[in-house]
Amino acid sequence: MKFVLNLSMRSNSLLVAVAALLLAGCTASKKTDTKEPVIATLGAQPIYASEFRYVYDKNNNGNDDAYSKESISEYLELYTNFKLKVMEAESRGLDTTMSFKRELEGYKEQLAQPYLTEKSVTDNLVQEAYERLKKEVNASHILLTVSQDADPQDTLAAFNQIMELHKRAAAGEDFSKLARENSQDPSAAENGGNLGYFTAMQMVYPFEDAAYKTAPGQISQPVRTRFGYHIIKVNDVRPAQGEVKVAHIMVRSTPGMPKADSLAAKQRVDAIYKRVQRNENWDKLVAEFSEDANSAANGGELPWFGTGRMIPAFEDVAFKLKKEGEIAPPVATPYGWHIIKMIEKKGLPPYEEMEQSLRNRVAKDSRSELNKAAFLKRIKTENNFTEDAAAKSQALSKANDNLLQATWDFDAADKANNTPLFSIQGKPYTTSDFYTYVKAEQRPRTKGSAAHHMNLLYDAFVNKSLLDFEKANLENKHTDYRMLVQEYHDGILLFQLMDEKVWSKAVEDTTGLKAYFEQNREKYQWGQRADATVISAASKDVLAKVQQQLATRKYEVSTKPADVLFATNKAELTKEATAPLDELANRLQNNPRLTLTIQGHADAREDAASKDLAQKRAQAVQAYLVQKGVAAAQVTMQALGKTKQAGPDNTETGRRRNRRASFVLYSSDLNVLAENMNKENPLSVQITEKKFQKGENKALDQVKWEKGTYTVQQNGREYLIIISNILAPEPKQLSEVRGVVTSDYQNHLEQEWIKQLREKYPVSVNQAEVGKLISQ
Repeated sequence: MKFVLNLSMRSNSLLVAVAALLLAGCTASKKTDTKEPVIATLGAQPIYASEFRYVYDKNNNGNDDAYSKESISEYLELYTNFKLKVMEAESRGLDTTMSFKRELEGYKEQLAQPYLTEKSVTDNLVQEAYERLKKEVNASHILLTVSQDADPQDTLAAFNQIMELHKRAAAGEDFSKLARENSQDPSAAENGGNLGYFTAMQMVYPFEDAAYKTAPGQISQPVRTRFGYHIIKVNDVRPAQGEVKVAHIMVRSTPGMPKADSLAAKQRVDAIYKRVQRNENWDKLVAEFSEDANSAANGGELPWFGTGRMIPAFEDVAFKLKKEGEIAPPVATPYGWHIIKMIEKKGLPPYEEMEQSLRNRVAKDSRSELNKAAFLKRIKTENNFTEDAAAKSQALSKANDNLLQATWDFDAADKANNTPLFSIQGKPYTTSDFYTYVKAEQRPRTKGSAAHHMNLLYDAFVNKSLLDFEKANLENKHTDYRMLVQEYHDGILLFQLMDEKVWSKAVEDTTGLKAYFEQNREKYQWGQRADATVISAASKDVLAKVQQQLATRKYEVSTKPADVLFATNKAELTKEATAPLDELANRLQNNPRLTLTIQGHADAREDAASKDLAQKRAQAVQAYLVQKGVAAAQVTMQALGKTKQAGPDNTETGRRRNRRASFVLYSSDLNVLAENMNKENPLSVQITEKKFQKGENKALDQVKWEKGTYTVQQNGREYLIIISNILAPEPKQLSEVRGVVTSDYQNHLEQEWIKQLREKYPVSVNQAEVGKLISQ
């Protein structure tokens, strides 16, 4: 049994720490009701029976044996230890620091969100969105812009104008002509107001709602969005096309470019398409010809898209492709010419798969305003919101033109004005409170009257006050929220204290760790072990190749060090050459399994009297590496490189390449041998060289544990097993089991700490209350 501390939003380090803690699912806030039954007392602090029952039920839901005496007693013991740590943290004032308070407030803000919404409204909106995603609407619209905070008279004027346009459209006037002449949507001049096909969550919600509720061929009543007033004509409704993934080759051709360039682009794309039709490699054609830099390196592949996500001409062709691999003739868009290839197509996923993503989108979508409005309406009623109309009218009368310039202020008399404007659960919100809010939130306005903007600020103040009041009282209204906040409260507190008392201490207290290890050596023993090399190969031929190379224990490393260059007729190292040699020396020193061979080279054009230059250059490099601390046995010289003529270009660069020292790096590490063998097939060879215990390797367990070489087959692979020694049981060294010992030492420190806490805060269990819980 264990406690579960839900800190999913905490940092990774805390998550790891909490997992080790095995703490309680949640704890209750302190109570002062002395009549509440107490199940245990820690020092002077009670654990109430209802608190423990809540925690226990939450963590044992569905467990048939949950209410056995053993289960409850064990859980109470763990929960008591948890509470003791919380008490100690609070006694040290860890819950009073600013960093603690800031972190907890951040979590409370996130935890509060599910309680500050109207769940039934959200559920309906999510289901509605999914049902609408099954269809796509083709619609045209006429827009008359009006800002959300426009004065009522401006709003009315726009409404009257849109109603007149609606009357004309309903009477049979050409909708596209009306849109071109009257719509304030800039695109209407070209498209006659036609928006093409769209589906749910692609338009602002009021627009979408009106479009989906209007029958094909009909015109909606005026609808208000944040852009203004619209009338919508639905042209068509069709089943959703789902989503498609395609690849394309693009040749740029933009409107307005010279006719000759436009013609050249068309000829170019036609030529590419002919090569596509000849079944030439698609990826190669994309890499060579596509001018879409974002997709050319990936075979022209584009992300999944659905209706309304791409240029209509591109989208139409893409969705008409039916089969995987089908390729359409070139199609023009404002970006150029495209040759489109179908990769994959899919329909709408089941509701269960989309529900959570839809909830996330609804929370950010404009339809969330419906949820917010419903929520505010409910909490107004629940919290007994009352308003003084006369006081409100008087407060709003102080609006003046300074408000439009964001320079509005209120005088000393207003600052002392404690006249209640409204109350929430009897708590008054005064004129002074409102004016303080106005001063802080005012913004410059270019349209509308001061009185209208003052009224908008009042509505915002009311909504903010309601929301803040609800947040402040969530712990009183919702037991689950209160418990969850307490859980985070305790988790944050305990991280610091547990780190100090247990986790970091076990790592940093090396003396204590060694002493603990010595006192408990009998716990850390090796059984019989085999010092062995286990080689797994994909076939007998591969295994034979590995065996041929095993004896040398010298395998070339694939990452070859860069050559060192020399000046003409010189064997002295330059500053330019010593930097990479320093890195090479460091690599050799840090890995004694590495060896290096050096080969000197000279150019035929160099002084004939200096034909030993190649050898001197190799010697110079060797001496430098040894001087830097590399073991002499790690560095050897090969036969000297032949002098060469310059390359065909006869350039200085070509000649200089011959005035150099080159290197080959080797390793005795069998993993390097495996890497070399696995260049073509990463699973060709696997090599493990270590001390094995019984049961650690199935292939090794098949052979007799004696020195020798064995071959076995297992799961379709060939194994070569070389046992070099059989080791008798012996004590483990601390270096071999430090991780396990550190974990055990942490547990030891925690238990010792709990003993101290139980002495500091004596624990008394009310067995009668425990018995009641068992009987229930």
